[in-house]
Formats: sequence, C-alpha cells, structure tokens
Amino acid sequence: MSDVTGESVSAEDRKLLTMARSARARIGAIEGAAVRDGDGRTYTGVSINLPSFSVSALRLAVASAVAAGASTLEAALVVTEASKVDGQDLAAVRDVTTGIPVYLATPDGSIAAAGTA
Repeated sequence: MSDVTGESVSAEDRKLLTMARSARARIGAIEGAAVRDGDGRTYTGVSINLPSFSVSALRLAVASAVAAGASTLEAALVVTEASKVDGQDLAAVRDVTTGIPVYLATPDGSIAAAGTA
C-alpha cells in the first residue's frame, strides 16, 4: 500500500468509498468495505464480532459478491482506523481476483493508501 491523493482514484472507485462509509455508519461498525465485481455490481460488508464468530468487513463484502455469483472483482475499498489492510483480507480478494486495486480509507473519507491484491 502507498499514499495516494483522492485525484488518483476513479469516480467508480470513489463510489466504493461512499458505500463502505454508509455501511459502516449504518450500524456503527469498526470497519466498512465495498467491492465491485466484473459486471459493475457492488457489495458491501461491515466488521462483525459476535460471541460465536467474527468476520472482517472486506471478507464479508467478498463473500457477498461470491455468494451472488461474481467470478471476478474489479476493485475493493476498506474504511477503517487501522493503518493497513489486513493480510487475510487481501488474501480473500486474491482468492477471487489478483492484481486489482485495494484502497484504504479513513473514517473521514480520505483515501490513505492504495495497493493491489
């Protein structure tokens, strides 16, 4: 992941930011995420921590895409206070598609870093 400015992020990828922030805010989750599949459909996820299981926002978004029949992903974005995207989250993205942009955004909506899965 490297530092980027908002201008280097496409309009389609900025939509992922809006969706991830909205999903996070809706339930007050620690993290929110969104992915876009190869057909342009988007899926969101939030971090879930229950006594019986936990799942990260990005893994839930990837799982939602796969459950809906997506065979490829085009981009992913995570909104979090963490300083980097978790390695297992990146692995989940790579399980579906490699080489796509993965953005890290802060809760205020700033794109903090970008990399590839």
